[in-house]
Order: sequence, then structure tokens, then C-alpha cells
Amino acid sequence: MKLFLATIIALLALTSVFSQNKKKKNMVKKIVKTEEEWKSELTPQQYFVLREKGTDRPSEGGLTTHFEKGTYHCAACDLQLFKSGSKFKSHCGWPSFDDSIEGTVNFILDKGHGMIRTEIVCAACDSHLGHIFDDGPKETTGQRYCVNTSSIKFVKSDK
Repeated sequence: MKLFLATIIALLALTSVFSQNKKKKNMVKKIVKTEEEWKSELTPQQYFVLREKGTDRPSEGGLTTHFEKGTYHCAACDLQLFKSGSKFKSHCGWPSFDDSIEGTVNFILDKGHGMIRTEIVCAACDSHLGHIFDDGPKETTGQRYCVNTSSIKFVKSDK
């Protein structure tokens, strides 16, 4: 009986260690800067969107209709957020993705502007990216990451 209990305890301890190690692999390095530093590094529009949780005007140009192969990075800290293969035409006026790169986007309940939504922020620098909705392509994730153009930049793939 003692051997059985010791074995159970050892298995539980190992499971805990492995699950903690798995969580650490998905974490990104946090970037902390003062608002003055962000203001000096970002354009006024980027600062408005990324740091003050603003919204770009809808547009069917720019990154909204951009479909080259590459990755979309946070405009504030350069963290890779979305692969070009997850981008789709949603005709909503903002760049739309059906998935993010694992561990790069955090989700925050947003009750502002008389709505209940889920805000998406960069996992590294906590900059506002946009919102996520459940009206994306049903054949993939069913989700639509509605992203402000000012909050991302495109990096073309060499492949």
C-alpha cells in the first residue's frame, strides 16, 4: 500500500513538472517601456491604436487586401503574430486572420463602447491589436481576428 501511494505521488509530481515546462515553452519575453518611450518609437497613429486602444478607420486597401507570403509582426515590438496562411478576405475593412501564432496573442474581456467583446493584445508588449469574433471561416477555426492595420507590419518570406 505504501509503495502504491509513493508511486501515485511520484507520478503526480512528474506530471506537474512536465506541465510547467510545457507552459514555459509557449511564453514570450515581456517588453516593458514607459509611455514616453513608446511615443518616441511609434507614429502618432500607431501610438493611438497600440497604446491607447484606438481603432483605425476601415479600408479595403493596404494590409487589408495584402496577401503575399510572410508573417505579420507587432508594429510596437516586432513579435511575430500571424502567418500569411491564416489571413482571409472578410470584407470588414480591417486585416482578418483565422488564427494567431501560438502564445503570441492574449485575450482580454472588453466591455467598452456598450459592447461585450474580446480584445486581442500582443503577448510581449501588451499593445492593442484589435478584437476577435466568432464569425470567421467555418472550414478552419470559425474565428476572425480583426486587426488594426496600424498595429501590425508585414515581413515578406524569403521562401
